[in-house]
Amino acid sequence: MNRNVLISGASVAGPALAYWLGRHGFTPTVVELAPALREGGQAVDFRGETHLTVLERMGLLPELRRIRTGGSPIRFVDEAGRTQLYLPAEFAGGELEVRRGDLARVLYEHSAPCVEYIFGDSIVSLDETSSGVRVEFRSGAARDFDLVIGADGLHSNVRRLAFGPEENYVSHLGYYAATWQLPNDDYPGIDQGSVGHNVPGRLASIGVDHRNSARAGAFLVFAASELAYDRHDLEQQKKVIADAFSGVRWEVPRLLASLDQASDLYFDSISRADVDTWSIGRVCLVGDAACGATIGGMGTGTAMVAAYVLAGELARARGEYRMAFTRYESRLRKYARGCQAGGDRTGKFLAPATANGIRLRNTLMSRPLLLNAMLRMGKRVTSVALPDYPADADGAGGAGC
Repeated sequence: MNRNVLISGASVAGPALAYWLGRHGFTPTVVELAPALREGGQAVDFRGETHLTVLERMGLLPELRRIRTGGSPIRFVDEAGRTQLYLPAEFAGGELEVRRGDLARVLYEHSAPCVEYIFGDSIVSLDETSSGVRVEFRSGAARDFDLVIGADGLHSNVRRLAFGPEENYVSHLGYYAATWQLPNDDYPGIDQGSVGHNVPGRLASIGVDHRNSARAGAFLVFAASELAYDRHDLEQQKKVIADAFSGVRWEVPRLLASLDQASDLYFDSISRADVDTWSIGRVCLVGDAACGATIGGMGTGTAMVAAYVLAGELARARGEYRMAFTRYESRLRKYARGCQAGGDRTGKFLAPATANGIRLRNTLMSRPLLLNAMLRMGKRVTSVALPDYPADADGAGGAGC
């Protein structure tokens, strides 16, 4: 019952959910607006027993450990390059850190045998009927599905179509972030992780690619009230970034010069999503679409856990979606909110608003007791009891992935 499931989004939550649904005998289809898997991107991390248990149950741990970055220590320096604060790899990278693009590729390859993937298309309308959901696509195609899942991120298209406008659910947290790739033209003193420089309300950092030392990545954060800009206009976004960092010294002029040639720019507000209920009828949200935070909310690990639980509850309920959606949300809402809360502090931590704030952060975080306490807290926050959902929980023999 209700085995034909459409999932919007092919980054992390979507392919993970599709894998588990396939393993439980469902028929998942994933639609993704991008023409192919998105490559590159910042590193993402997994920390604590819950995250690693889900990866182990998926059979992903050996491969992810093989392609891990080795961690991303962070060194904050003054204008002359003198170290003001050093944070070890575990602080930002947890127990296992990989590039987002590498994770997306592994999830795609792991799920592809039992999943239909449609790239270069997106949903334009959802019409729920008594027996399913009629879906129309931007390509002009129309198909019927039993259930539709929004796994399409903080700016979820499914959430907008089924729940309402984005402004009803997404809150700006006062900062913006940008990343892009660039040639490594001898940035001194960076052999692992990243080096960053603060001025009040701004952070500029550079990190060398762990597998290709000829490449580097820029990561910038700045404080700003909500800006009006076209999310599809790269040149407009580049101007916003250049204006925000005008006059900042250190390596910033070189970074901004490389921005002119960047074709892979990621630029977005640091925001969070809060949805009162994660499902409406036959439509449900998972990952950042339901409870995301742009940075610092442990969203990747939470998305993997949520995909596991949602698929498991649908299998346990034999496709009775109302029961499954209720159980899924009941199990994870408190957990997800606890993880998400870390994102509220990320901008203020990375780019304190005042010079005194920068000095205070550096002083406090240089104390081993405080640093170790924060690491322990991070592991506690990511911990939740995981039910065991056997592959044949649906009674169909688990004939999927």
